[in-house]
Amino acid sequence: MRLNNLFGDRAFYRRMMTVALPIIIQNGITNFVSLLDNVMVGQVGTVQMNGVAISNQILFVFNLCVFGVVAGAGIFTAQYHGSGDCEGVRFTFRYKLMAGVLLATVGALVFAVFGRSFISLFLRGEGSAADAAASLEFGYEYLLIMLIGVLPFALSNAYSSTLRETGQTVVPMVGGICAIFVNLCLNYILIFGHFGAPKMGVAGAALATAISRYAELAVVAGWTHTHTAKVLFAKGAYRSLRIPLRLFKQILIKGSPLLLNEFMWSAGLTVINQSYSTCGLDVVAAQNISGTLYNLSGVVFMAIGNAVGILIGQMQGKGESAEAIRDANGKMITASVLSCMVFGGIMAACSGVFPLLYNTTDSVRGLATRLIVINALVMPFNAFTNAAYFTIRSGGKTVVTFLFDSGFMWCVAVPLAFFLSRFTNITIVPLFFVCSATDVLKSAIGLKMLKKGDWIRNLTTA
Repeated sequence: MRLNNLFGDRAFYRRMMTVALPIIIQNGITNFVSLLDNVMVGQVGTVQMNGVAISNQILFVFNLCVFGVVAGAGIFTAQYHGSGDCEGVRFTFRYKLMAGVLLATVGALVFAVFGRSFISLFLRGEGSAADAAASLEFGYEYLLIMLIGVLPFALSNAYSSTLRETGQTVVPMVGGICAIFVNLCLNYILIFGHFGAPKMGVAGAALATAISRYAELAVVAGWTHTHTAKVLFAKGAYRSLRIPLRLFKQILIKGSPLLLNEFMWSAGLTVINQSYSTCGLDVVAAQNISGTLYNLSGVVFMAIGNAVGILIGQMQGKGESAEAIRDANGKMITASVLSCMVFGGIMAACSGVFPLLYNTTDSVRGLATRLIVINALVMPFNAFTNAAYFTIRSGGKTVVTFLFDSGFMWCVAVPLAFFLSRFTNITIVPLFFVCSATDVLKSAIGLKMLKKGDWIRNLTTA
């Protein structure tokens, strides 16, 4: 393959970064503040950190389901915007709103009723029974308070995703930054009891996050409805909730596999993490530490993956040639993988220092260091599979996307983690390495699928 098929010119990267950079900034700040939140809770104690980490793992399933709902309609949003169909964008926006409200309602009920049982699944490894019981109580308290923020989270995602898909990438970034600022300030005040506020600990961290979700929704929704000259889909968006039956069925058919995929993938990851936790309570804390640094280091490849989905979707909506679409896709994937080689190296270099920020034991810190190094090694493969996922999804091949993502998760990664953790004497470090390395195989499958090129499809003319 020639180098010009892998690297673009300045105009190409300018176009890519127009979409990716605001997402990088927003996600970078979000994950940096998440890191600070994590460290703040970690200063309270390892038991509290374990409870919060487990609850966030459970909420992660809901969050990805929200992303799946908006992504299913978002495939059509990007292509309608590319073809200049504003009414089509408006219909997809309404779909996201209604689906988000439904999902938030169901999610809140499920977590309120079964939350304690979910958390207890992660507390069956080696460790003190008293610590496990305390982690359960802290985790459930955190989860219940976080439920206050599930509805604004779903609604703000409906707004932000539609704005990004129609070229307004800065506003979601500003909304995210405002939410981050609110969250960080309230965390400092409520966790530790500054400025006369009560010292709430874990409950304060949850309340701060829930309030920040409302702040983000206020910014993105407020700007959208006061700038209808720029955001045409907002004009008459609430005049009715009508969606043409044909389009509703299309979104449902294309979007349901994505929703199911996000649920199954996140549930699969939760099962894998639960399998890791059977190696001991220290593993929960170490995973929390290493995962926080991984999320911060991975903001570039996650943002480029989103940019791949948006730009490739718009190109397909405009009817650009398959050769041009394939060429642009290859260049963006190359940029994503190379960026992860750089950030993975930085992550590995920080592996021994970062765990020192936490008020925890030396054994947890040492374990976290080894997990960080493993995450750094597999990050370029994570970048490739992430970009491949968004590429295949952009053309509406949602069933294939489901098989590539969740199918692989449940047929390979989950059985491997489950079997090794329960039927062998393998320790956490080699277990984590073997399970993480499955993305090498997934990358090979993704490469073969991308070369076929049958993911290139214009849905707006279907």
